[in-house]
Amino acid sequence: MAFNITAVKTSSDGAWQGDNPLNFAFPLLIVQTALIVAVSRSLGLLFKPLRQPKVIAEIVGGILLGPSALGRNTAYMHRIFPTWSMPILESVASIGLLFFLFLVGLELDLSSIRRTGKRAFGIAAAGITLPFLAGVGVAFVIRNTLYTAADRTGYAEFLVFIGVALSITAFPVLARILAELKLLTTRVGETAMAAAAFNDVTAWILLALAVALAGNGGGEKTSPLVSLWVLLSGVGFVVFMLVVIRPGMKWVAKRGSPENDVVRESYVCLTLAGVMVSGFATDLIGIHSIFGAFVFGLTIPKDGEFGHRLIERIEDFVSGLLLPLYFATSGLKTDVAKIRGAESWGMLGLVVVTACAGKIVGTFAAAVMVKVPAREALALGCLMNTKGLVELIVLNIGKEKKVLNDETFAILVLMALFTTFITTPTVMAIYKPARGTNHKLRDLSSSEDSTKEELRILVCLHGRANVSSLISLIESIRTTKILRLKLFVMHLMELTERTSSIIMVQRARKDGLPFVHRYRHGECHSSVVGGFQAYRQLGRVAVRPITAVSSLHTMHEDICHMAETKRVTMIILPFHKRWNVDHGRGHHHQDRGDVNVPENVGHGWRLVNQRVLKNAPCSVAVLVDRGLGSLDPQISSLDGSNVVERVCVIFFGGPDDREALELGGRMTEHQAVKVTVVRFLVRETLRSNAVTLRPASSKGKEKYYTCFTTNVDPKKEKELDEGVLKDFKSKWKETVEYKEKEPNNIIQEILSIGQSQDFDLIVVGRGRVPSAKVATLAERQAEHPELGRIGDVLASSINHIIPSILVVQQHNKPQVEEIAVSKIVKESSLTINGDANV
Repeated sequence: MAFNITAVKTSSDGAWQGDNPLNFAFPLLIVQTALIVAVSRSLGLLFKPLRQPKVIAEIVGGILLGPSALGRNTAYMHRIFPTWSMPILESVASIGLLFFLFLVGLELDLSSIRRTGKRAFGIAAAGITLPFLAGVGVAFVIRNTLYTAADRTGYAEFLVFIGVALSITAFPVLARILAELKLLTTRVGETAMAAAAFNDVTAWILLALAVALAGNGGGEKTSPLVSLWVLLSGVGFVVFMLVVIRPGMKWVAKRGSPENDVVRESYVCLTLAGVMVSGFATDLIGIHSIFGAFVFGLTIPKDGEFGHRLIERIEDFVSGLLLPLYFATSGLKTDVAKIRGAESWGMLGLVVVTACAGKIVGTFAAAVMVKVPAREALALGCLMNTKGLVELIVLNIGKEKKVLNDETFAILVLMALFTTFITTPTVMAIYKPARGTNHKLRDLSSSEDSTKEELRILVCLHGRANVSSLISLIESIRTTKILRLKLFVMHLMELTERTSSIIMVQRARKDGLPFVHRYRHGECHSSVVGGFQAYRQLGRVAVRPITAVSSLHTMHEDICHMAETKRVTMIILPFHKRWNVDHGRGHHHQDRGDVNVPENVGHGWRLVNQRVLKNAPCSVAVLVDRGLGSLDPQISSLDGSNVVERVCVIFFGGPDDREALELGGRMTEHQAVKVTVVRFLVRETLRSNAVTLRPASSKGKEKYYTCFTTNVDPKKEKELDEGVLKDFKSKWKETVEYKEKEPNNIIQEILSIGQSQDFDLIVVGRGRVPSAKVATLAERQAEHPELGRIGDVLASSINHIIPSILVVQQHNKPQVEEIAVSKIVKESSLTINGDANV
């Protein structure tokens, strides 16, 4: 059925009225959008194990939906993507593209280009110049081979379009690849980001030149003066935006700053309207509207909260829903079948080889000349060969202006797809940065003269909700006898495809992994670590804020590597569950007993904790927060009154419990902290009873507790326990309350301590070398096995525990492994007799 676009109605009257919704604009747009998003997301899941950026899945999805694959079925094309619907789909996609380029402008910090120095500038210049010149050479071959005399456009615009297509680097895609490969703060990553930023700006200038030269695309010859006026008007627009609009946007950003976490709606609307007006202005000039949106994005301040909140408002809708429509429209224009014969496929091979060789060789040569090692220089060249959305924009504009025919368009789209696809595996094969400094880290118990050493602690947090409790804990550990307490505060952020996580990545600097915030005029860039900054200003501790932006399955690598690099003694992790308790502190515990519904940040963060416990190069503590400290980190009292006042250390024996006791000893040195040590003894009648453990079945081993696989001498362990307790009591007998208990029911005794209102914090060891009495709990199905037997009992949501819990694990010795175990009667691989396993 033929349709006149002017006669197409927006919506149907419904199937009951005899209308086919696919014959109407809006219902068809819904079907097209749903199909495009479903295909691109499905392909994204398939490509994820290959560590490919999302743009690959979206380009491939567009090609599959187009005439290259499904579009070969004419009935499908006429029903789902009829010719009359394409202007509507492209208009909606163009709105998404307009706002995405605004987000790209927000990502790009021009000041970072100025800070890069001559080395990155030279590498970027070589990485653009050589492939551009090679592209000009290829353009002559393509023009004479794939174009008839009637189809040929002017030399200048064709050469510029092909040169830009081969020399461009996709800055947003590169940022995500670097983050995924954990190369952002390596020298290679920093140079690549700086060079790509310069490359991006240069590409937009060249694209504006190409559009100006192409004219109206109708084949009519225009006066060179018209192209000159277009270029001059474009330059005037950029100058006006940077000189006049940029200061205005700084004022808007300042006035629109969040108050109580809310950005003023009027300023958001004003900014979004500015995107549309800027796009219209450049379209009026004769340059594509996306250029105006990109430049407007550059005018938004990068160092405040306004830009970040603005991105959070629009990025999911734009990147998740509208942008895939643009890739689909590109795929619908790409017909691989147009590449016919050996000559055309030869052209494809020539274009791919020229693009890769020009970019890699140019970047490699320039990098080697400035004394970059050859392996790093080669990896840099491969990274700079990344293509993506900007490449497709260039190609679509070229096709729209009739500079590129269908065959050339298909060849260049496949080139962009191939070069981006090979980037990640090639860089992984070529360059693996050295991770690991081979430091032999200490734990708290192994310090010979701990009162005279610098204590280094790495504190991890998910968000502002963790700040006050962690400050309270650190203040309790801080003592006047320690020469210095150095605190590394790591804000853990999940790396996603969202632009805002990449915005955080752009603030990377040289002195940390993943990157370390610098203080600017006494203020920290991140609001999450603002409470720690105030704590730092009191002069009590040296605080170094760090932000880790990483995918959850590799987040533990960043944490462990930072601990090793900074030579910390202990890592403190927040538990993945947190109880929101409405109370002041300390003396208001009586109102907390009925609060048993925790806030869960997600199973992914629980797996992060488990991996850190398994791989950490130092001791680890997991804080189960039940309202430790005040609710608002911004109003937390930091004068010492915010300290945890009542601490209970539960001691059964073993290396983890000894580490917990050492931590309790450090808390004892704080004059405001009252520490109680409760030691659980094994009754004499039970000492002769052996408890036999075996490895748990692989099917459900995640539900069982773990033990060391190596044999442990029970007599030696008992001597170590007695020695530590003797030293502890002799040192702190005047200030610590010490109790010994021989319970019949260990769980009931532990619960009685946890359900009492006598303590703010209970410190326990993880218990991987359990006493015989604790080992009997092995057959109990664990809710949180990573906390150990006692920690799991105290962290359970159903036991009405009142205090917060700190579970301590001593640093694993080399070549010591853990296995999940369950209690049995006859078979034996691990036997607990008395106080230790044999």
